[in-house]
This record gives sequence, structure tokens and C-alpha cells, in this order.
Amino acid sequence: MKTLRTHLKRWARLIRQDMYTVWLVARDSRTPLHTKILAFVVGAYAFSPIDLIPDFIPVIGYLDDLLIVPAGIWLVLKMTPKLVIQDNRERARLYHPTPISPVAAGVIISLWLSAIAVSIYLWGY
Repeated sequence: MKTLRTHLKRWARLIRQDMYTVWLVARDSRTPLHTKILAFVVGAYAFSPIDLIPDFIPVIGYLDDLLIVPAGIWLVLKMTPKLVIQDNRERARLYHPTPISPVAAGVIISLWLSAIAVSIYLWGY
């Protein structure tokens, strides 16, 4: 059991470091535009204080944390030139604060409010 916990902690640390790498890739001038856009979206979503699927919803509330974010990281890293990844991984390893994205938070809040408004309209309340 202890090795599983150790393995999960190491994996979580690597995911966090790779997420910061993706954030740096989104701002790197050597990154292709389509990869920058995806990296920005993944980074903004991951660092947003608000989830698209709230964590309090049983089971599916954690799917974004367990599946969507790692899949987005993987896709961005596959689309990014190797030299850009190496340089930004080193930067992320040396210094990795948690960026905060108020824009992403605003977008997600807007999506939730729009979904609520549409639901109220369709149900006739």
C-alpha cells in the first residue's frame, strides 16, 4: 500500500510540473499557434479555481481532474516541438508557482450561468 501511495504522490507532482510546462509552452514564441491555443485552454482550465464539472458531484466531479486535464497535457506535449518541451520542462522544474487564470474562471462561470438560464427558460420557470 505504501508503494502505491508513493507512486501516486510522484505522479501528482509530475502532473503538476507538466501542467506548468504546458503553461510555459503556451507563452513560448517557438510554439506553433494551434499548439499555443490548446496549451492556453488546457492551462487556463487546469489553473482555474472553478471546475467545469464541480467536484461535489459524485464520481463525475473528479473526472476532469483525473482524465481531462492529463489528456490535455499529453496532447499539448505531443504537439509541441521537443526542444521547446525540454527548455520549458527545465524552467518548470526550477520554478513552478501556481498561475491563476481569472479569465478562465470567468468563462467557466459564464458557461454555468448560461446553462442555468437555458434550463430555467426551457422548463418554463
